Amino acid sequence: MTIVLLIFLLAVLGYGAIMLRVYLTQSSRIYIPSRTMVTTPGYFGYRYEIAVFQTTDGITLHGWFMPHEQTQRVVLFCHGNRGNISEYMETIAIFQRMGMAIFVFDYRGYGLSEGQPDEEGTYRDAAAAWSYLVNRRGLNPADIIIMGRSLGAAIASDLATRNTPRALVLESTFTSLPTAAAELHPLLPVSLMSRYRYPVLENVKKVTCPVLVIHSPEDEVILFPHAEKLYAAAAEPKEFLTITGNHFQGYLASGSLYTDSLNEFLHR
Repeated sequence: MTIVLLIFLLAVLGYGAIMLRVYLTQSSRIYIPSRTMVTTPGYFGYRYEIAVFQTTDGITLHGWFMPHEQTQRVVLFCHGNRGNISEYMETIAIFQRMGMAIFVFDYRGYGLSEGQPDEEGTYRDAAAAWSYLVNRRGLNPADIIIMGRSLGAAIASDLATRNTPRALVLESTFTSLPTAAAELHPLLPVSLMSRYRYPVLENVKKVTCPVLVIHSPEDEVILFPHAEKLYAAAAEPKEFLTITGNHFQGYLASGSLYTDSLNEFLHR
């Protein structure tokens, strides 16, 4: 065996090992939950109610409902792939200052919710959150705004295809998970290896409510063209908000640009 052939075989084996590792660790790369609740809305003076509700496959979920005396409208917020709802106090504060009620919940495996996360499970979790608002709290679907950030926007887009909310807000998300992953790992056949789809672009084409797409050109995780394609696919009425900052801090870095524009859309 020549040295060139040996190097080639070692390279093939190494590449195969990398592919196998990426394939087997997909779930832990996509879902990064925390069981530790670092705070509560009450610590910051917000009135809130603990929500405990079940999915159609029997998983018990945990969330917080924060009413607001100025409105009946509620933002059903689907958070990103990291942490749990106790790490979204800045988001809760933004909506409370806007005069909006908000319902945040943890997917299975996150925070105090039972189970382990997977794609179909997260869809069921969002559906259960919607059912909690409509059936348990008696809210009118026309008063519910579905909003998601990053992976949460992918989950929110699926929920909006199955119901008729007042509006859908997609913040810092992708056209599909395999497409975004392929951009992060250009040397791997990610599209062929992916067990998770989250087809946001396909979902957006089915949505019938008003849509707001929010994204930053500085987003280093999910590139800006994803948002442009989502906006192009959405039916009217639709709006696009260009913010600043990176993937994780854009909504904070953008300051009043983010809050004022979102506030106008939500109250329109």
